[in-house]
Amino acid sequence: QVQLVESGGGLVQAGGSLRLSCAASGRTSSTYAMGWFRQAPGKEREFVARISKIGGSTNYADSVKGRFTISRDNAKATVYLQMNSLKPEDTAAYYCAASWGSTTRMSDFAVWGQGTQVTVSS
Repeated sequence: QVQLVESGGGLVQAGGSLRLSCAASGRTSSTYAMGWFRQAPGKEREFVARISKIGGSTNYADSVKGRFTISRDNAKATVYLQMNSLKPEDTAAYYCAASWGSTTRMSDFAVWGQGTQVTVSS
């Protein structure tokens, strides 16, 4: 089984940057795709970004395209989310997840981390 642990969240001013990390343990990381989702208070969890098993393919939500970059280092079994030009509306708990499916649907992601909070002040 895969276990995921996120880190790197915090408080940042609008326009600033943060890099989230998600460390995986258990099964070999190159056997599953990885994604980031977020959930703001009172809102449903939403897709942010996905990266394929080897990292050759990425997908992003329209709201973060051009500002966020997902990457992975399978040797370190770690996935990253570089977040630039942060906005107050990016404030949410961010979750990484592992997928053996082929889409960005939440239902494709079988294993989830505990989340890390990102707060962007205006």
